[in-house]
Amino acid sequence: MAQILWVEDQFHWIDKFKPILENADLGDGENKNTLKIFKFVEAACQYIKATSQAADIVILDANMNGNDDAGFIVSRTLANQWPDTPVIYLSEYSGTGIEEKAFEMTTAQDFIAKHQENVEQVICWRIKALLRQRTMQARSNLSKSDETIVSGELKIDLTNWNVYWYDERLMNPKNNLRPLAPTPRKILRYLVEASPRPVSTMQMAELLANDGFTYANYRQHIRTLRQAFEQASLTKNKESFIEACKNNHGIVTFGDEGGYCWIK
Repeated sequence: MAQILWVEDQFHWIDKFKPILENADLGDGENKNTLKIFKFVEAACQYIKATSQAADIVILDANMNGNDDAGFIVSRTLANQWPDTPVIYLSEYSGTGIEEKAFEMTTAQDFIAKHQENVEQVICWRIKALLRQRTMQARSNLSKSDETIVSGELKIDLTNWNVYWYDERLMNPKNNLRPLAPTPRKILRYLVEASPRPVSTMQMAELLANDGFTYANYRQHIRTLRQAFEQASLTKNKESFIEACKNNHGIVTFGDEGGYCWIK
């Protein structure tokens, strides 16, 4: 369930790669990705500047409409707006000065030749590897000690598994005298560690080592977590957590395949 931004001006390349990118398993066990395509540099830059939720990965053509610097213009906008998003160039100019310039002047992680053998598989392999690296990097960059995970106003104490929101301990929403159950706390930890990427039902089942874990289970635990956060928010006179979730902050529902993500 990756979100991909692709800037490409030639229809035959779009027709060739679009169904492949939309239906590839890019490492999360799902075969359904969201693809946003722009044929003009200006439109792509405007979208990037106006969108707070960054794509998981960006694919750029280097030369567009006769302009050798077209991809680099988009890349500069990405560096300012979405600095942590991996960028791949998919171009007919591999092995030229354009490729050299892409690596020297932009934050490109890869440059793939459109005409190479098995290019359809190659681009999927490279995207999958970059997304895996990004997830690992996000985990290492998370504000985390040996005993605590912190993400914004959220704090997870790993020594006793207590969870705090604005320094208010999350409790069982059905009985405020009892702590939050272990499974929701574990789910929350895995969501925070994977952020900003979503975690599908299948991925969560693997993380929990629970082969019988279903989307219905996942949804129920997410509901419990949201209600617990809501109680803590009300106690601290903070914005409604459930309303924040509806506005793409907190625990956010992702796609139609049973995925959730933590957006601080």
